[in-house]
Amino acid sequence: MSSTVLKIAALAGDGIGPEVMREAIKVLRVVEKKFALTVKITEAPVGWAGIDAAGKALPDATLQLCKESDCILFGSVGLPDRDPTIPKEERPERAALLRLRKEFGLFANLRPVKLPKELAHACPLSKERQGDGIDILVVRELTGGMYFGQPKKTEEISGGSGKAKIMRAIDTMVYTTPEIERIAHVAFRTARLRRKKLTSIDKANVLENGVLWRDVVTTVSREYPDVALEHMFVDNGAMQLMLRPTQFDVMLCENMFGDILSDEAAALAGSLGMLPSASLGAQSGDRAFGFYEPAGGTAPDIAGKNLANPIAQILSVALMLRHSFGLNDAAAAIENAVSAAIAAGNRTGDIFSASETNARKVGTREMGDAIAAAI
Repeated sequence: MSSTVLKIAALAGDGIGPEVMREAIKVLRVVEKKFALTVKITEAPVGWAGIDAAGKALPDATLQLCKESDCILFGSVGLPDRDPTIPKEERPERAALLRLRKEFGLFANLRPVKLPKELAHACPLSKERQGDGIDILVVRELTGGMYFGQPKKTEEISGGSGKAKIMRAIDTMVYTTPEIERIAHVAFRTARLRRKKLTSIDKANVLENGVLWRDVVTTVSREYPDVALEHMFVDNGAMQLMLRPTQFDVMLCENMFGDILSDEAAALAGSLGMLPSASLGAQSGDRAFGFYEPAGGTAPDIAGKNLANPIAQILSVALMLRHSFGLNDAAAAIENAVSAAIAAGNRTGDIFSASETNARKVGTREMGDAIAAAI
């Protein structure tokens, strides 16, 4: 692999994005040296940084860089104070994030949720509900459903002549059989590498989409007889995540349900700052073009203060090495280094508790240093 150049587009974005991206690149450079890799990292603006630099959230040059790269390492975009100052279609989440998903066909989002035993105190659930440990992978369909279905509009349906104006908003939830099949295959293949259990989430008792989703997932499951499949309504799934999260291994969700449940599951790990994610396109062998980002947002209130937790961004690098380059040993080295840094008592403010006798509060930079040193 040392003769191959790993071409990475690094888009740090807004808020804490540049700080956590700096630490992720620091760790990646250590991995590059240890595993004799050749990594080419090219940074470019996106989000409000893109608007300030080139007038739009996804500058043409940034998009071109992404097309010329093997994958995208992404920070976060959006600033609540500035977002309302431009039309919603031009705001970073729509104009940059959603566009990139569509542009590269990133249909499969993987969000691992793992609670290290040392951080049991950070989980809102009692230790009894945590069992022997929480380890869940949410697989979310990313390019279909209500977020992309048409028609999507807000319109006036009455009013005028002194009458109160009545507005109507329309969002359309659409799925086709091939869209469901391809995300189901991703989920089943992933479950095979874990504990061989898959829970498919739907709302088949109310939604036509849910009926089709359940039927297609059931059909696909026949190709994976070694994986146990269960179906669960989304409202029950949300409740079960809080009552007994250890029952889940892989959770397969459509776009909106996955968005909601993956954030709920994130709370089980104690902080969004602990959770990476991978958004993948079509796979070739053990590799796919991917978009890798932390699960959290821009957190502008702590930006520039050396307070942000860089672990989610660093673990996103591990996912990148595994899914886009097939470098499982390098990915594991990062994951093991994160575990070692936590076990040694390093805590950013979001996961710190004064009740821990061996814990010490560290900043963004110090946490990155500790992980890099443990590679």
